[in-house]
Amino acid sequence: MVLVVAVIWVGVAALYGLLKPISNGCIMTYMYPTYIPISTTEGVSSAKYGLYLYHEGWKKIDFKEHLKKLNGIPVLFIPGNGDRKELICMLFGLRMASKWCTVHKFLSFFQVRSLAAESDKAYHGGPLERTFYREAYLASEEGGNVDVADFQLPNQYANRLDWFAVDLEGEHSAMDGRILEEHTEYVVYAIHRILDQYKESRDARESEGAATTGSLPKSVILIGHSMGGFVARAATIHPRLRKLAVETILTLSSPHQSPPVALQPSLGQYYESINQEWRKGYEVQTTRTGHYVSGPKLSRVVVVSISGGYNDYQVRSKLESLDGIVPPTHGFMISSTSMKNVWLSMEHQAILWCNQLVVQVSHTLLSLVDSRTGQPFPDTQRRLSIFTKMLRSGILQSFNWKMQSQYSWSTHVPVKDVKDTAVSQVHTSSDCPSSVHWSDDVLERDLYIQTTTVTVLAMDGRRRWLDIQKLGSNGKGHFIFVTNLAPCSGVRVHLWPQKGKSSSDVPAGKRVLEVTSKMVQIPAGPAPRQVEPGSQTEQAPPSAVLHLGPEEIHGFRFLTISVAPSPTISGRPPPATSMAVGQFFNPDEGETEFSPVSILLSTHSHKDIFLKEDHPLVFNLSFAISLGLFPVTFSLKTADCGIKDSGLLDEAGDTDNTKLCKLRCFPPVALAWDPTSGLHVFPNVYSETLVVDSSPALWTSTGTEKTTVLLLLDPHCSYKASISVSVTTAASRFLLLYCSQMVGFSVAVIFFALMRQAHARPTPSILKAVESNLRIPFPFLPFAVIPILFSLFFSFLTSQPFPPFSSFTIVSIICYLLANGFVILLILVSQLVFYVAAYLHVFIKRRWQLWEGNFNFLFLHWFMNLSSRFFSLKLVRVLRANPLFVPISAAILLSTFVHPTLGLCILLLSHALCCHNLLCNSLTASLRNHARKKESDYKTEGNYLSPQFTSKPGSPSKENSSSYGQTQEDIFHHRHGLLVLHLLAALMFVPSLVSWLQRIGMHQSFPRLLDSFLCICLILHGIFSSESLLNSSLPFPRILGQEVRLSFIYLIAGVYSYLSGLALAPYKAFYAMGAIGISSFALSILQVWTGAPRFGRRRHWHRH
Repeated sequence: MVLVVAVIWVGVAALYGLLKPISNGCIMTYMYPTYIPISTTEGVSSAKYGLYLYHEGWKKIDFKEHLKKLNGIPVLFIPGNGDRKELICMLFGLRMASKWCTVHKFLSFFQVRSLAAESDKAYHGGPLERTFYREAYLASEEGGNVDVADFQLPNQYANRLDWFAVDLEGEHSAMDGRILEEHTEYVVYAIHRILDQYKESRDARESEGAATTGSLPKSVILIGHSMGGFVARAATIHPRLRKLAVETILTLSSPHQSPPVALQPSLGQYYESINQEWRKGYEVQTTRTGHYVSGPKLSRVVVVSISGGYNDYQVRSKLESLDGIVPPTHGFMISSTSMKNVWLSMEHQAILWCNQLVVQVSHTLLSLVDSRTGQPFPDTQRRLSIFTKMLRSGILQSFNWKMQSQYSWSTHVPVKDVKDTAVSQVHTSSDCPSSVHWSDDVLERDLYIQTTTVTVLAMDGRRRWLDIQKLGSNGKGHFIFVTNLAPCSGVRVHLWPQKGKSSSDVPAGKRVLEVTSKMVQIPAGPAPRQVEPGSQTEQAPPSAVLHLGPEEIHGFRFLTISVAPSPTISGRPPPATSMAVGQFFNPDEGETEFSPVSILLSTHSHKDIFLKEDHPLVFNLSFAISLGLFPVTFSLKTADCGIKDSGLLDEAGDTDNTKLCKLRCFPPVALAWDPTSGLHVFPNVYSETLVVDSSPALWTSTGTEKTTVLLLLDPHCSYKASISVSVTTAASRFLLLYCSQMVGFSVAVIFFALMRQAHARPTPSILKAVESNLRIPFPFLPFAVIPILFSLFFSFLTSQPFPPFSSFTIVSIICYLLANGFVILLILVSQLVFYVAAYLHVFIKRRWQLWEGNFNFLFLHWFMNLSSRFFSLKLVRVLRANPLFVPISAAILLSTFVHPTLGLCILLLSHALCCHNLLCNSLTASLRNHARKKESDYKTEGNYLSPQFTSKPGSPSKENSSSYGQTQEDIFHHRHGLLVLHLLAALMFVPSLVSWLQRIGMHQSFPRLLDSFLCICLILHGIFSSESLLNSSLPFPRILGQEVRLSFIYLIAGVYSYLSGLALAPYKAFYAMGAIGISSFALSILQVWTGAPRFGRRRHWHRH
């Protein structure tokens, strides 16, 4: 009961957390769309789909003339899973009849409009304004080299993008493998049709005598959203795709590792086959003897995956990762929370229209075009370098002193070794360009800083000198600098070997190193609020951070911070206050670690942290439990800012104190790193829920699962910080991360219960079997822990890295307990239905026996006589003699030619009728025993049995009535267990059934052979699994001197299903169900062949 309550509570809390509205900070994108249909050639198998060309503009155009002018870069957008409105209409039966559904039907290819409109604006408006922040670059393991590192983004775009989109009818491709295959085939056709359209357009222009310039495109850039990203990858390796027709793929919130909910066998198998082909595609092709055949098939294909972050509930970042599929030299995954100029997490659909992301992606795609050819760069590393510069932030490589243990690609080369590494020399050259150079003559007198902290409150045109040898002593070898001044134009930072007025004063052999362009951009947050015109504003939030490690300042004596002079504007309110704070610090002084116990206790009470003035500017918070599992609400309150003795507080309270401190302290910033989803930036962290999109404690998890958070806090102010964990948020994250795992565990729980039923005598109910398996320490620990040890052993055999043992084990056991609670809840509901129906049936039947002589029921007598004549027909008698023929035939036909779920529904109906009859027989026998007991009591007292309790001819005798009832009850328990197993299997096929219902009235295809075959095996298991099989030994060699019985097969199936859940592949549990179905069918045939009775006499076991 405790587990049932826990499951209900977790479900309700998770739904509350998932359905709660969120604010993502995205700006809406606006456009004037026109969709031009592209004619489809005859003979296309998927004629129900369509291909369209997007045109941006409000003026009406001639479609044919517009197609003749086609000469840009072809980009094909592939939509993802079906639209929600259409699903609602379908579920309520309004899809074709309702006017609302007709008007509001959202065509899938409409999703291209935001990207296409912004790319058109970007092409005409030119590249983004150049800034001089540090840019990310390719590391050596990603294929970085001097040519790629020295590449500069274009100043003007060479060619426009022609956006095409396929209309996939809003089908739910995330639910059915067959739909994915059909979408893949049509996308291959669409790619060929697009390339042919360019040739047709050029031929049309040449026939009219128009001049033609440039070359025809040979490849199409694929952009896929959700399942469309996987379809793009599947189309790239399709055998009918032309060579080099696809070289660049960009996916938005697309699951690559596995489906979001891997329940259908064919869907999971299709994913595995595509991913396996991609792994082989980046390998050198050789013969079986090892002779070279050709280079990697996908050597020119670049893939970039963009995830929506923690707000994307439908697809987690773990599934969007390209690890193990695409090597780092050909692609990477990046979260929208760490994208330059974006810094936001967004929902699954919002990633298509979020203006910040759409603009950045549009400029990135336009930057791929070579100005010399007007086509995308053919070099793989050049394209990957452009994606890196345009999308990645330089923060990771700037703070690699914290990230080197988590990100293997973030390598660091000291300044003193620059001459030895050509690639790094490009990136450590941080001089500002001459176009924004301002000489030292504009600077006023120098300031010499004597403290470890330096503050800039205005653009005063001064240069501040900091003695590295003096201020950077006592372990304070790191320097951090945060500011809202733009690098080069607002502030410049230099390293000097000795003091001098200018760089010309430095002796020969030594040089002044400018490190201004090592500053990395961070989101500035909301603009400061001005109380009233002419008054002081709140402190401006930082927009850049510069970090210099000991190896970077080694060999230099001074560090200077030069601030540009600010122009005075008379008669106008002053601009927002400028700010800059720098500090030499020891990273060990600001470290705070939160243990698992403290994080768990924060669910009940807040954990407070007090930071006094003159604290380190950087605080390193380390959370032992990933914030992807336990999101932490971090509250920060300014306690003091050095104004206690200023006299300002005499007339002000705590509220005014906070306002005054906001005028002096810059808004804090949090930088969170996670091994899975990367960087998360939280500006203005006064009260913020710190969460990362991580997937900890999984079989595939590697390395540390700690979440590192760097807090940038103004050292002039003191703070009171507190952390707490929201139970509902944690429950929603837990259900979101481990839903697939719990589905596989639920199948394992039922198999373990069936094993106990097959082993115990008398047969216990399925509910008691589940409860018996929860006894601690045995048999709970073997069932819960041994499969975990098996998974670690398999990791050792396959040379895979081990997951963190403690968290992996604890989370797996919790998921196993919740799976037990879910199964118990399922059993209780079904058992309640059966007992209520059986009691009603028996009650009505007994009342009918009392009333059958009443004249008011003559019509019912006539109807019963008529039905008896019907049942006396030969065909009916044959069917009644073979009751299994009809359900088997119907279930197999529906599973093979219609949909597997319908066949399982027939099987469930057969189970339900059998369970109902068995329970009615058991209740009837129990009532007869009770009646005979009362009869014996009456005879003892000299009374006689009343007529309604008189035994009828053919009824069980007093001696065997109890045994008969016990036998019926045991068979009911066995059938009920099978019903629960097959009910869960049918529920796993429900998403596929929904996608099938959507396609009613459209072109239909037969179900996948794998799905039909496994469902037929389940049907055979349900029909031919009898009581006699429980006692039969299997024709296998003895194990430890014991015969192999069906209980052992159930045990192996349970362990396999448990491992399938750990691998986030619950669909593989169907393989275990299918194997048991084949075994049951084979044993039944063997019994018939050897002459054993189909339903053998079973020894009766009595309870005492």
